[in-house]
Amino acid sequence: MNVDVIVTGGPQATRAVKDATAAVPIVMAFDYDPVGAGFIASLGRPGGNITGLSAINPELNGKRLQLLKEIVPSLARVAVLSNPLEPNAGEFLRETRQAAQALGVHLQPFDIRAPRDLEGAMRAASREHANGFTVLTDPVTLYGRVRLAELAARHRLPGIYSERLFTEAGGLISYGASDRAMHRLAASFVDRILKGAKPSELPVEQPRTYELVINLKTARALGLTIPPSLLARADQVIE
Repeated sequence: MNVDVIVTGGPQATRAVKDATAAVPIVMAFDYDPVGAGFIASLGRPGGNITGLSAINPELNGKRLQLLKEIVPSLARVAVLSNPLEPNAGEFLRETRQAAQALGVHLQPFDIRAPRDLEGAMRAASREHANGFTVLTDPVTLYGRVRLAELAARHRLPGIYSERLFTEAGGLISYGASDRAMHRLAASFVDRILKGAKPSELPVEQPRTYELVINLKTARALGLTIPPSLLARADQVIE
């Protein structure tokens, strides 16, 4: 189509476009670890034709488990739902495992390669006595977020997510970079590139804000009481 810029909304899309062109500028509106995925040389000097936003922050996985433990003090076994085809799945699991060890929590990984895998994974997590779960955001889990919330309610499993879209769909709690804010920032990269800037010379930026969203309706349905101190820290409470 002879476009001037391509904007991608996640690592799978970035990889597909990277494989298709080394000439058209690519702006990542959202990515976890573009260096680890091989998309760029470094955050400061990307090189090549890709730049944009990265949400890499190894401490976030530990923070999410801590938040879940605040809600579920007896948290001992956490199911981890992730797509092994996702470019950052390995790093996500490693970081989550390190955080779990520090909190004395046992992890139970489950592969989610397609929407049909969600029900089996949640059933298995319940059967293995998980009392909480966390999710790696990817196209499968993101577009299956309503189904995931329904399954969590059925199996009475509290979950924490990285994006508010999951919480708005009925998930319990989310903590992470604002996806909407990152997409707005991506527009500034497009603007600079259209004005002549080279992607190779535009440093990759990281989130400026993180948001905590709690779905109080879901908490009540699960029979959970959200600590007042946690509610006070929330950027949004869904009633």
